Formats: sequence, structure tokens, C-alpha cells
Amino acid sequence: QLTMSLSSSTQGPKRSTECLESQELQTPSSFQDNPLQQLQLASQEVLEKAKKSGRSKCPRCSSSRMFYCYTCFVPVETVPTKEIPTVKLPLKIDIIKHPNETDGKSTAVHAKLLAPDDVTIYKYPCIPEYEEKRHETALIFPGPNSVSVKDIAFHLQKYTKKSVCNSDDDCSQEPVLKQAKIEPKEEKSPNECISSSRNEGTRLKKIIFIDSTWNQTNKIITDERLQGLLQIELKTRKTCFWRHQKGKPDTYLSTIEAIYYFLVDYHQEILKENYKGQYDNLLFFFSFMYTLIKNAKCCAGKE
Repeated sequence: QLTMSLSSSTQGPKRSTECLESQELQTPSSFQDNPLQQLQLASQEVLEKAKKSGRSKCPRCSSSRMFYCYTCFVPVETVPTKEIPTVKLPLKIDIIKHPNETDGKSTAVHAKLLAPDDVTIYKYPCIPEYEEKRHETALIFPGPNSVSVKDIAFHLQKYTKKSVCNSDDDCSQEPVLKQAKIEPKEEKSPNECISSSRNEGTRLKKIIFIDSTWNQTNKIITDERLQGLLQIELKTRKTCFWRHQKGKPDTYLSTIEAIYYFLVDYHQEILKENYKGQYDNLLFFFSFMYTLIKNAKCCAGKE
């Protein structure tokens, strides 16, 4: 099935970009086949204005960029930060970026720009040690042992019991865990029981995404620091990404798409709440650029 994050592009071909300068950006509704048109997004007027004024300076490194700086993870001077939506996520996200990936071709930066408090981007091989947090961390990867989002809680719990003492350490943690369970002698109230049950089902605190082409993934996924983590496979969905990997199925998502779809599934299947567009703004830049590039192709006489 899916999901390797593909690399992303912040700009279309030069010819198409020049072609766009002379026309207004069409609205997404003008495309009957635009699967992103139902998103509940903040106003993209700030991006419309930035498009018309062209490239601008990064306020930190002064590089010339379009919309945002993909090395500093900040909007350019023509895109005021206060006009960019902020998305609050239900858990933390680590993105591990392959060192050979061109910064300007990655959609991972979208997540950092739009959910700055909850997203961290690492460039491999400089990644954290996850061993001590295995009971609350999972990795998005379609491996042979991957489980679906709805089964995260069950497998993470099973995983914890199995991995509490799976090394040659003295396992000094185990008595502490047992003691913590039997120490309170008072009976819990019904509300506390409900709260406890909810925490059991939502103990996942961090999710890891790999930002690379499929062919580059093996080096990262086999890193010893990622071994022993629960692996999650997403539902099959088709990508809207404009830089599709040659020879790969359209179920290979870009990084920002994978993050978005995971969170929608997590919200519905783990948090058990109705999804009302809470994470749609994660596709704030992606949907705008999708339309921008689609229009450019139309203008250039392409399909």
C-alpha cells in the first residue's frame, strides 16, 4: 500500500511560472477534479499577494525565496507570520529528512511552518534516541509488521509489556511500574476510571515520519535508533503531489499529505471525535501550490 513521503517542490517550471504572471490565479472550485477543494482553510489572500510580488527575502538568512524559507522554516518578508494559520496537533511529530533531499523540494517544511510548536525536523543521521520512549512513539512506515491507525493503542500496549524487559539491563523500571499500579488504595471514582481508560487509548505521544524518496528510505529505516518502534501503515489514499516519483504508484504521498491523513485518521479512530477540519490548514501551502502549478500547466498547454 502506501506511504513513502515524496520530496516536494516549492516552485513550478520557469516557463509555467512566467506564464502565470499574466493571469489571476483561478479558484480551486474551477477544477472539478480538485480533491483539495473541500478543505476548510484560512484565507490564502496573503499567498495571492506574495505570488504577485514575486520572490522576497528571508528575514533570517536574507536568501531570496517564494512564500517561505525552506532552510530557516519561516515565511518570507512578504508573508506576515500573523497571516499564516497555526495548527495545534494532538501529539508531537518528528520528521527525519534524508541528507540528499534538496531542502526546496520537501513539503516537510510546511508542517514546521504551520504547527511550529509540535513539529521538529531532523536531518539524518542527526536524530534522537527513541529507545526509552518506545512505549509512546510510533513510526509511519509500510513494513511487513505495520499496523493500522485504529490498532495503535492495542499494539502499543502489547508492545510495552513485551519490551519493558527485553535487554540485558537490570530492568529496574519494572518494579517501579508495578508499584505505581498497586500503590493507590483508594477506589477510583467513575470519572477517574473514564479518564484512565481514555489515557490508555491515547498514550501515543510522538509520531515519526521519514522525508525522502522511496529509494532513499532504506538507509534511514534500518538505523538502529529506529529499531523496536511500532510501525504504522496509513490507509490507501491517492496523492495530489505535483512531483510524482517516476514509476511509483499514486498512493505514495508527499510528507505533508502523510502527516495530514494520519492526523485525520488518528482524530477519528483513536480520539473517537468527529473530524471538523481541525488539521486542514496543514495543507494551507500545499493546496495553494497545487492550484498554482495546475494552472501553470493548463496555461502552458499541458494536461
